[in-house]
Amino acid sequence: MNRLVVVSNRVPLPPGRTQAGGLAVALDGLMEQRGGLWFGWSGAVVATDPGCRVTVRQETGIDYATIDLSEEEYASYYNNFSNAVLWPLLHTMPELMSFDRRDAEVYRAVNARMAATLQPLLRADDLVWLHDFHLLPLPAALRALGVTHPIGFFLHVPFASPDVLAAAPAMASLVRDVLAADLIGFQTENDLNNFAAAAEAFADATRLAANVVMVNGRRVRLGVFPVEIEAHGFAEIAARSATNGAAERLRASLRGQDLILGVERLDPTKGLLQRLAALRRLLEQHPAWVRRATLLQIAAESRKDVGLYRTLRATLDREAGRLNGDFAEPDWQPLRLVSRAVDRTLIAGYMRLARVGLVTPLRDGMNLVAKEFVAAQDPADPGVLVLSRFAGAAQQLDAALLINPHDTDALAEAMLRALTMPLAERQERWEALWATIERRSPLAWGRAFVATLLRAAAIGPVSVRPGALAAARPAATPRGRALMLPEHEPPRAQFLPERAKLN
Repeated sequence: MNRLVVVSNRVPLPPGRTQAGGLAVALDGLMEQRGGLWFGWSGAVVATDPGCRVTVRQETGIDYATIDLSEEEYASYYNNFSNAVLWPLLHTMPELMSFDRRDAEVYRAVNARMAATLQPLLRADDLVWLHDFHLLPLPAALRALGVTHPIGFFLHVPFASPDVLAAAPAMASLVRDVLAADLIGFQTENDLNNFAAAAEAFADATRLAANVVMVNGRRVRLGVFPVEIEAHGFAEIAARSATNGAAERLRASLRGQDLILGVERLDPTKGLLQRLAALRRLLEQHPAWVRRATLLQIAAESRKDVGLYRTLRATLDREAGRLNGDFAEPDWQPLRLVSRAVDRTLIAGYMRLARVGLVTPLRDGMNLVAKEFVAAQDPADPGVLVLSRFAGAAQQLDAALLINPHDTDALAEAMLRALTMPLAERQERWEALWATIERRSPLAWGRAFVATLLRAAAIGPVSVRPGALAAARPAATPRGRALMLPEHEPPRAQFLPERAKLN
């Protein structure tokens, strides 16, 4: 059986395993079955150039191999390019992007170093599965080093249309780089179609079928693989947690009020400011709900080193203060804002207590919080999910109240409808939502991707065209950093011949 090699920006090292969240849950079972290697950044930032040093440890049959980032790499690769360029761009928010070519060069250099460090660790029969937007250049960088293994790439975030992507000068070359994979997976059909259009626009690819593109004489398989949760397990956690001390204290503090709950990272894509505006509109137009409902918004602060996130935190604090200042009474306030991480077990209990779950991102790849909210509910008295149409989960969870988060009135009306919905309708909607998620699992998601990767690659040999390695070899820059040159127009993946035809 082929060993699975997972590569992600952060490695979820045991025993904490909190950094990768659902990714670790989804892949642990597969890796334990096959034997696995998890490779990526350790989370450590060092003052000196870490080179290709790698730390390997083994836990429960899985090898964890990690590299450190230098301070410059952390700033340019992680904060500036991954989080301040790719993240807003792929979420169709190019106006929030801050592009600098130097950051793009360091982003490429880190991916080249990852490839050079990973390549000696690979075994002959490995399957390589790369994860997310931090690693877009990695398929081509591995191929340039002679890696012939089946390579899959999965994008956890949305993929924007070609005209949006064109706002970033580096994006065309990154689309060509990721096409060096055998299989590229997405959360939704819309993301797949946007990528296929970008492949045609930026890489001269031809779309042969709904899920196949031809580029430079080789076929690349595309697929939709919505990420799932372990619904039954989360439901059990929620039922237990709803009776623990923290949940009971929250229940007591509400004094019979209905709980509206929002849970996400503090991020400009999550629609937090729009949510506060909708709560204001609800209270203005329906003052009878003063003292009858409270929004608990958990927005864990993240990416504190990125200016965009610091600005959002300040704006959210200001708007939260205005909302509470305008509507609060001595013994009640409409909003409780928590800007720190809360244990997932506690959140599960809070979800079970909530009458309304708000999952209203402006754009999201999937959003597992929506599925967790459904799983957490008491079937006899379920809460109502209010879900953005622009979350990937909306394609599966269409029995939720689907809204446009940009429409303040529509969101306020959906909140009111959820608060006043009769029990019979709440149960009917919840049963439809539960039927969607309870038959799926993270393990089945991972197995489906790996099985498709095996078919796509056909486990055939890949030869490297003469001169390809030289074309992609790191070159020294005036500042001493190894870069893949030229950054703005790297060699196309012509060294990748056509593989065996797909079935």
